[in-house]
Amino acid sequence: MTSTKVYYKIGEVAEMFNVNTSLIRYWEQEFKIIKPKKSSKGTRLFTKRDIDNFRIIHELVKVKGMTIQGANDFIDRTEKENSFEKVDVLNTLHRTKSMLLEIKNILDSKE
Repeated sequence: MTSTKVYYKIGEVAEMFNVNTSLIRYWEQEFKIIKPKKSSKGTRLFTKRDIDNFRIIHELVKVKGMTIQGANDFIDRTEKENSFEKVDVLNTLHRTKSMLLEIKNILDSKE
């Protein structure tokens, strides 16, 4: 299921990654690749590109256990190598995991 939204609010982003909005704000400060637009009222508006970057940060920090500095160094290296295609792989893996969990839930409910 593909979303047609252009912008996401901070609460939506936090929910996507199952984290608090304060962590999203912290990561925004710590990672220069996160550049939300701001409405006239100061509401952060994140793009699909920001979401992809959050997915990378989440994978590095929360899943792989890297420090903020380690994740920043990794991102800087991969930006220089121009190899951010990895986000496509991460997105595919997350979609596959979701589909498999849905199938598992269906099978479990039939038992």
